[in-house]
Amino acid sequence: MARTAGRASSNLGLYLLALVVSLLGLVGLDRRHKLVFFRDWLAGAVSISVGVAFFLIWDIFGIANGIFFRGETVGLTGLLLAPELPIEEVLFLSLLCYSTLEVFLGLGRFVHGRRDKRAGAKS
Repeated sequence: MARTAGRASSNLGLYLLALVVSLLGLVGLDRRHKLVFFRDWLAGAVSISVGVAFFLIWDIFGIANGIFFRGETVGLTGLLLAPELPIEEVLFLSLLCYSTLEVFLGLGRFVHGRRDKRAGAKS
C-alpha cells in the first residue's frame, strides 16, 4: 500500500508537465514553419483564445448538467479553476486549438503549394 501512495505522489502533475512539453513542441513546430504565432501573433492569439473560450463554456455547461466530471486520476495536480474543472483543462484546450490550427494552416500551405507547383509545370 505504501508503494502505491508513493507512486501516486510521484505522478502528481505529470499530466500538466506533458501538456507543457507538448505545447512547447507545437511552438517549435510553429517557429520552424511560421504557421500561427510566428506568422501573425495577434491573429493566432485571437483564434486560439476564441477556441479555448468556446470549449471552456462548453465544459461549464457540461459540468453544470452533470455530463462532465473530473474523475480521479493520479496525474492531475488537484488544482481546480471551478468545481470539476481542473487547471490542466485550460492547457489541454490550448493544445487542442493550437494543434488544430497548425494542422489546418500547414495542410493549406501544402495543398496550395502543390497546386501552384502543378500550375507552373503546365505553363
